[in-house]
Amino acid sequence: MKKLLTYMFLFMFIFNLSFVESLAEGEELAVDADNAVTIGSKSALLMEAETGKVLYEHNADEQLRPASVTKVMTLLLAYEALAAGKVSEDDVVTISEHAASFGGSTIFLDTNEQITLGLLLKGVAVASGNDAAVAVGEYIGGSEEGFVAMMNAKAKELGMVNTNFVNPCGLDADGHLTTSRDIALMSRELITKYPQVLELSSIYHDTLTHQRKDGTQETDLANRNRLIKFYDGCNGLKTGWTSKAMYSISATAERNGLSIIAVIMGAEDKKTRTKDVVTLFDYGFGHYQMVIEEDANKLVGQIDIKQGVKDKVDCYIKEDFKTLLDKSAGSPEITKEYMMEEKIAAPVEKGQKIGEVKYYLGEKEIGTGDIIIQEDIEKATFKGMIEHLIDMWL
Repeated sequence: MKKLLTYMFLFMFIFNLSFVESLAEGEELAVDADNAVTIGSKSALLMEAETGKVLYEHNADEQLRPASVTKVMTLLLAYEALAAGKVSEDDVVTISEHAASFGGSTIFLDTNEQITLGLLLKGVAVASGNDAAVAVGEYIGGSEEGFVAMMNAKAKELGMVNTNFVNPCGLDADGHLTTSRDIALMSRELITKYPQVLELSSIYHDTLTHQRKDGTQETDLANRNRLIKFYDGCNGLKTGWTSKAMYSISATAERNGLSIIAVIMGAEDKKTRTKDVVTLFDYGFGHYQMVIEEDANKLVGQIDIKQGVKDKVDCYIKEDFKTLLDKSAGSPEITKEYMMEEKIAAPVEKGQKIGEVKYYLGEKEIGTGDIIIQEDIEKATFKGMIEHLIDMWL
């Protein structure tokens, strides 16, 4: 027992000495006001995905090189084009010499190789292929330059005020800069509008089959985001590294209805990047909760219809209500107040708003929702009104 205690004491002494030495070397750590978060990277931001609420930030508006986290925007524009019907995942893309020339992180595309857009997107999301990202950009934008213009236009639309893109893949280039806050904005847009991207970004390992002139060839697709393997709830999104940008990531995770985005930029090594992301995730899930009132299609009463084929109509809450709350508040008791029209005139349409529900935490209003009707009610004709009166009389 004495030996065990001695070993434990020695371990703690060495550990603490190492920590003190690391601080003595001049390592700057970012610590929030209540000492809950300690960050070793240059920049960081934690955002709740559904509301966009920032839960923590450190140098979040400092312009830095994003490396391959750039590909979040490339994927976003690709999914927008798919949703608009401009392209299909089955479209066959012929690889240009320019796209095939990109090195670094690559899926080994050949000049004139033909491959589907869907497989290229997998190559971008899983293996972070620079060649695949440029090929996607050329196909959707008509040229790399055309796609970069689309990237910057989308950044402006999203309010990414400190961002300028120069290429679709993130290789170092003069003026290719963004911030942790802006990365969180485009990441949120991608995963909330097109959550199917998480089906790709959560793949840990896969293979891609190339159709070569001399036969087929397989390329290994390995995801550099190790968090999806060992952190409970992590489902994406994109890592990055160059010698100038150092290590960066936009990582996403979800637990119990709470979806968060952790952005790290300028980490000195993989260990620091991983440690900082885990710190942010633990802070988010440890301090916050998404409270859900399952109110969608809930019947809340009836209102009278004037001159309609029906005298009354049922009223329903349109959607579930979600709100982000601090866990320190304990188990919240949310109350509701219904405010509806007493009577409306026909005709009325299915989905028409006829009131709203207000949600309160204590005396504080924390949100509202629409109350609607779920059927069409036509205006009654004179003949119909007479028949209705007769039916009531009989």
